[in-house]
Amino acid sequence: MAVIPLTRCQFILPFAYLHSGVGGPTASLLAKFQLPTSLEEKPHLFVPLLPAVRFAVTAQDKQGLSELAFRAAQLTSFEHLSEVTRTRIRHAPTLLVALQHACRWASLEDTTLQLWIEPCGASINVCSRLLGTDGVPRLEMSQWLQNMFAIHIVRQFAGASWAPRVIAFEANYAPGIEVQHFWPNTRFLSHQKASWIEVPLELVGLTNPANDTSQAPSENDPQPIGTDVVSVLKLALPAYLDEGGLSIIQAAEMVRLSVRSLQRKLSLAGMTYAGLLERARFNNAIRLLGDTEIKIIDIAFSSGYGDPAHFTRAFRRISGCTPREFRVRSRSGQVEINRTVSSSNDDRL
Repeated sequence: MAVIPLTRCQFILPFAYLHSGVGGPTASLLAKFQLPTSLEEKPHLFVPLLPAVRFAVTAQDKQGLSELAFRAAQLTSFEHLSEVTRTRIRHAPTLLVALQHACRWASLEDTTLQLWIEPCGASINVCSRLLGTDGVPRLEMSQWLQNMFAIHIVRQFAGASWAPRVIAFEANYAPGIEVQHFWPNTRFLSHQKASWIEVPLELVGLTNPANDTSQAPSENDPQPIGTDVVSVLKLALPAYLDEGGLSIIQAAEMVRLSVRSLQRKLSLAGMTYAGLLERARFNNAIRLLGDTEIKIIDIAFSSGYGDPAHFTRAFRRISGCTPREFRVRSRSGQVEINRTVSSSNDDRL
């Protein structure tokens, strides 16, 4: 079965900002590639990577935006990385340990991202590849960000002005004059076996200037991110709830299956698509009820309900209490309500 790479909405935002900045019809272009139009409200939710790449390529070509991926990469910062990755790096005693942590949790940034370190004489190469992208054109749109995030990690130790001597791309990409002027002392390579940046060995032992003395993160790994159909849909569906959710036809297209094949795979896992969507709606609702001050009517809409009364009835049927009662109980610690919905439920949500 084909691997479906997912990326966080956070990483599409810089491309969308640049496209909107020149008057591009960003919302309609996002919708054309079946991407959420309200990216700002869901930076940490996942969407399919390949439509995001096609969005970026089309935005660049239609608006005549030169070096869009390079410009988007310049709008990123260390804070764009996932909280787990940032926390690990801030607690890492040396740059080498920080890079090892980044390799270990790479899939929290893009679900199929592989990050590794290769010794190379007097330096190391911090390498990256995305599974499921073989033969996809114009992948510099993603690889600029992959390399830039490795650069941001090194800069946490070597200083904000540090620049690599070599930046390499797996894509067949040659940077233009604009990029070369920005990186005058950097050599660019293309069509490599992976994307990578060169880091001198003398830097890998640098100690952490952040000297974070807060409680160290747990040594337990986050739950691994699966690449099967069910795992992909569980991660991707929440990003579309406030826009009415994905129909089963759209979901099947996302995972590159026919509707019948998707239904068969879900059935083998003891699920229906309606049940999977129901689970996503309910989990979104209880997260917002417990962790935010958002009004219940707005939670209903953001969870995919056009009718708040329908939301209340559905929530009570699943949890045994109303959304308001759940909010009160969860904050007082009175009741621990199971946050998963049986996937065999019908489609009454």
